[in-house]
Amino acid sequence: MSYTPSHETGALLAKAYQHINSAPYQVTARWVFYRLLQDGTLTAKGDYKKLLGFLSKARKGFYGPWRPDLLADDTRAAVIRGLGFSGGQDWADAVAEQERCSLDRWSSQHSYVEVWFEASAMQAQFNYYTNENIPLLAFHGDVSIPEKWKATKRLVDRWLQLRVPITILYYGDLDEKGLQIPNSARDDVVGFSGWYFGQLVGRTFANLAAAQGDLDAFLASFSFIRVGLNEEHINLYAIPENPERPGTYQWEGLDDDAAQELIGLADQYLSLDNFEEVEEAEERITQQFRDHMATLAINE
Repeated sequence: MSYTPSHETGALLAKAYQHINSAPYQVTARWVFYRLLQDGTLTAKGDYKKLLGFLSKARKGFYGPWRPDLLADDTRAAVIRGLGFSGGQDWADAVAEQERCSLDRWSSQHSYVEVWFEASAMQAQFNYYTNENIPLLAFHGDVSIPEKWKATKRLVDRWLQLRVPITILYYGDLDEKGLQIPNSARDDVVGFSGWYFGQLVGRTFANLAAAQGDLDAFLASFSFIRVGLNEEHINLYAIPENPERPGTYQWEGLDDDAAQELIGLADQYLSLDNFEEVEEAEERITQQFRDHMATLAINE
């Protein structure tokens, strides 16, 4: 995971970090590129892909101050502000009617499971066929470094809370890239976990030895399982070849019944009865809370 850039690249990264550090908010790689273009460090728009490679290696390799979550994902979403209730009683009535208790559904499970998949276009399919309690991560092709860093922290935090095996079930295309993508993600999570446990020393652990022991236990409990597509599924489900790349097979080539069967394999890692018991406890607590809130009168 270590990264040692050339002198020239190191100078470029230092300048890039200077720009990043100048902003009071998290910036994107594209923002950094235009700052470097503006100050003359870079001179051509064609340098963008080259810069992305340097930024990727620096973040994945924890080079100097660089970290996987240093840059923001370049996403676009509306920022809605200023909304609220018309008054205190309106708020109290809404709480009584709408709020519900949410308990950790995984607190009674024997393992913690997430489903990761390559084909982001099939998000609705995975939403529909997985148990509603299973976290999902769509890769959108090759998942970003910030997303892998967030996933690492999430998995480590879940392990520290639950102390149960961590299982990732992966679904993707059967081609060279489709086989490489999950391996890269798995290796990065394993590598990043050591850095994250290091950050927790002094905050969660009494000493370095305790952190190392828990890191070893986390890694021993971590399983990354490729559920499909695999070679045996080609004939089993009569999957057609990708017409653009003969000899390769796309997840979207599965008919829906076959996809449902493969996605449904995730249930064997769960205790559905335990999920139901937690849901029943949520309902009891929610009703008690609503009964109490209904008796309140708010005077403004």
